[in-house]
Amino acid sequence: MAVTPGLEHSRKAFGWAARDTSGVLSPFNFTRRETGDKDVAIKVLFCGICHTDLHNAKSEWGQSFYPLVPGHEIAGEVIEVGSKVEKFKVGEKVGVGCMVQSCRSCGNCSDNLENFCSKLVLTYGSKDIDGSITQGGYSDMVVVDEHFVISIPDGLPLEAAAPLLCAGITVYSPLLYFGLAKPDLHVGVVGLGGVGHMAVKFAKAFGAKVTVISTSPNKKKEAIEHLGADSFLISRNQDEMEAAKGTLDGIIDTVSAVHPLLPLINLLKSQGKIVIVGLPDKPLELPIFPLLDRKSVAGSCIGGIKETQEMINYAAKYDIKPDIEIIPIDYVNTAMERLLKSDVKYRFVIDIGNTLKSSS
Repeated sequence: MAVTPGLEHSRKAFGWAARDTSGVLSPFNFTRRETGDKDVAIKVLFCGICHTDLHNAKSEWGQSFYPLVPGHEIAGEVIEVGSKVEKFKVGEKVGVGCMVQSCRSCGNCSDNLENFCSKLVLTYGSKDIDGSITQGGYSDMVVVDEHFVISIPDGLPLEAAAPLLCAGITVYSPLLYFGLAKPDLHVGVVGLGGVGHMAVKFAKAFGAKVTVISTSPNKKKEAIEHLGADSFLISRNQDEMEAAKGTLDGIIDTVSAVHPLLPLINLLKSQGKIVIVGLPDKPLELPIFPLLDRKSVAGSCIGGIKETQEMINYAAKYDIKPDIEIIPIDYVNTAMERLLKSDVKYRFVIDIGNTLKSSS
């Protein structure tokens, strides 16, 4: 049975929500909690559209709570702070990514890995500690514990900062953790979408040589001339893939569709690694024999709050920005249809501040 979220709260909010598995979004009046002692209330100005939003709006990863307000790439301005808030002041530029609460006491939380906490509360469609269901950034405002709020540095436009809070940290974290953020390494990036193009940008900023691996030949010019990739492989071209065997130190795999791993494993040098950050809805086949020369297949999911702040600061310092298409809120359903067809370069960002207007 679907749950109508947020009824126990008193603060009026407005956004766009999916009502059922069609995923179609429409205007929605709901409520948020009042600003608690450690809370930051944020006026949402921009919100990126992640492929996860599409999956959740349609209950493709399990049954979602409806009505569902998506959005976990939130950028805006502080409008109110609780009496015990220490990090933020009214008027400051801030962001909120994929999570808004965790237990704060387990080993993962103590290691600044809140993203791996077993009691993680996601920014939308997740049961909060008070029992209500969280709602995301396709809305006029959010109220978030200050620990999970990210400071946006001066010089980084809010519309560019928004996608970094998911797509950016999703690739930044594994590049560092798996030792691929080093000059002179050769890194492959599978898929050139919202996440993949950020992998290219961060890997290049770290000094790596980057090869984009794609099923789409028409992306070659864009990858090399615009995004700065060093080379391009068409994954369906057996001659190209054969010629590139054993040349990559690591691969960031961003593809969310089911795809074969063996051709990618063959691209790795001995002791190379594939890190999967895309989320196919069915299991991938993993051949074991090609892994025996210490090749590895791993996964990664966003990053902790401390690392997300480091990523945002790094992006601001080195002028790393996503390629975005800014849209009004009433275009969101069309944007979702285009996203399904990979028809965007490379991230839709909703101009919430100028286009979200309540009719009530």
